[in-house]
Amino acid sequence: MQKPQLLGPIMATSNVTLVHPAYFLLVGIPGLGPNIHFWLAFPLCCMYALATLGNLAIVLIIRVERRLHEPMYLFLAMLSTIDLVLSSVTMPKMASLFLTGIQEIEFNICLAQMFLIHALSAMESAILLAMAFDRFVAICLPLWHAAVLTGPTVAKIGLAALTRGFVFFFPLPFILKRLSYCQRHTVTHSFCLHQDIMKLSCTDTTVNVVYGLFIILSVMGVDALFIGFSYVLILRAVLELSSRGAALKAFNTCVSHLCAVLVFYVPLIGLSVVHRLGGPTSLLHVIMANIYLLLPPVINPIVYGAKTKEIRSRVLHVFSQDGR
Repeated sequence: MQKPQLLGPIMATSNVTLVHPAYFLLVGIPGLGPNIHFWLAFPLCCMYALATLGNLAIVLIIRVERRLHEPMYLFLAMLSTIDLVLSSVTMPKMASLFLTGIQEIEFNICLAQMFLIHALSAMESAILLAMAFDRFVAICLPLWHAAVLTGPTVAKIGLAALTRGFVFFFPLPFILKRLSYCQRHTVTHSFCLHQDIMKLSCTDTTVNVVYGLFIILSVMGVDALFIGFSYVLILRAVLELSSRGAALKAFNTCVSHLCAVLVFYVPLIGLSVVHRLGGPTSLLHVIMANIYLLLPPVINPIVYGAKTKEIRSRVLHVFSQDGR
């Protein structure tokens, strides 16, 4: 089979000739041979199956159970939908890379994957913020909860999260297309990220660096600050409760959300820090990126399924019926 040419069409503008590759080359995990990559594909496929089944089960349970049509569960359904799409954008291509060893990904497909990864991550961050706001109102202002977080309000918050993720990250493919890629074409992850593609350019990337930093700070950074502020207020309200049992019960409603926040933001912050430090991409970069993208879709349904009584009882009911 003839291998496609690495360099694609050369795009000429009025002042500059842009060189775009026909495809990029994806890398699995640095330092591991093809045999180890092959065997890693099987746990990856299991993770994808678990993420798909778990998130799909949560969405369907919340859809059919009318008593779960409350703000917390509606936001959870949105989170699971985002995780479902995000895992489908990343895991199948990674599994294919590990199983077949085919590294090529077309230039435009790589940009599309990069846009979806970043936009969906921004949407997930917004939904986590909305869930923190829901917990804040439920614990600190319980009498206002039903009036503040109505069904239409929840729908508008979900639409705002979708719109913000799309608007902020839509320019990324276009500012990457304005760069030339002359020599290096190997993306040092198993998927396409903005920082990784940007480093392959042989032209000035100041616009990409500034805009990338701007959206990270103004989207994920602002969300993280408001989530932290919400939990400061929640903790203060919980500590002011006279009954220790009531305090534990109130804070227990936040445990699942806190786990989801930590699983999402800790790898994100670590990945941002190691990228901002510069230098060649190391094994640490790759591990942090894999944890950031692969772990939340798998962990979130497990945590919420275990900690949420209504979802847990529904799943157990389904399994008990199948066992008869």
